[in-house]
Amino acid sequence: MSIDATPVPDTVIGWDLGGVHVKAARVVGGRVREAVQAPCPLWRGLPALDAALAALPDWARAPADHAVTMTGELTDCFTDRADGVARLSDWAAANLAGRVRIYAGRSGFVAPAEAEGASADIASANWHATAALTGRHLPDALLVDIGSTTADLIPVVAGRPAATGYSDAERLETGELVYTGVVRTPLLALADHAPFRGRRTRLMSETFANMADVYRLTGDLPEGADQQHSPDLKGKSPTETRTRVARMIGRDLGEGSEAEWRALAAHFAEAQLRLLYDAAAILLSRPDLPEDAPLVACGAGAFVAERLGRRLGRRVVAFTDAIAEGLDGHPAWASTCGPAVALALLADRHRTPSHRHGAQP
Repeated sequence: MSIDATPVPDTVIGWDLGGVHVKAARVVGGRVREAVQAPCPLWRGLPALDAALAALPDWARAPADHAVTMTGELTDCFTDRADGVARLSDWAAANLAGRVRIYAGRSGFVAPAEAEGASADIASANWHATAALTGRHLPDALLVDIGSTTADLIPVVAGRPAATGYSDAERLETGELVYTGVVRTPLLALADHAPFRGRRTRLMSETFANMADVYRLTGDLPEGADQQHSPDLKGKSPTETRTRVARMIGRDLGEGSEAEWRALAAHFAEAQLRLLYDAAAILLSRPDLPEDAPLVACGAGAFVAERLGRRLGRRVVAFTDAIAEGLDGHPAWASTCGPAVALALLADRHRTPSHRHGAQP
């Protein structure tokens, strides 16, 4: 397999096509100039990608050398992952101006026409790009990339991704993929009970509230991180947010104070942290990860990753600090768009016409 050798512009754009967001990062002269995220309800079909592309800045539609990774192949509109990989790759080839390369993780880059045959390597390999770039700057680390929906915990050993699993299924088994994030995760996924006014109360088996509600009440949610509809399709004011959290324990807003609803939210934040702690503790017990290996905090939930590092007694390095030499200042969204940023920088270093499938990033 090989990619085409068509001359390409100096600009490289890394893409992360997700089932909820599209992320893009622009690299010029080997440095990230901009990164951006747009909502994309891909489960509604490929037209959602068209709308997301139209909403992005002009540079995203300009001619460039495009490198694409994806997680959206899992969404409902596709028959299976191979179908999703093929259709997302075809969409990229048809809609992105310039050369398009698809990131196949451990197998390097492939042309869009070859993507379906390499779907096992391409599907949800965005974590591999972030870990590969991290390894170029920190030889040993635990990368913790917490997004809106999931958390990737990836050991980096001797400068390379050292995950035991590769596919989503394998990484769920190894604890390298924890299906929890700082926006979309329903509270019911984290606990079946909560403390309230001195009693242990069961939760309602409903998706009344999510982690974006929790982190709004605790004051931690980064500005702009929640680009989705609220669970009840209502607003995101403090009052509306408290109302949703109160319903999880079968109560109305007026049955508690602001402090009590904030304390209830903090309980769910702690439940999420414990889930991540358990996964990280197993990975850090690996004999090939040195005791002084830092935790690299990345993603919209980098603030949770930082807390996790402190809880584990590990030095914490922000992803943007680790790769600072590749950034033009600190572009907004660079951490949230970590895989797109990483892929753009990796692709920028693999722009020779002789590049062939199988070359490692």
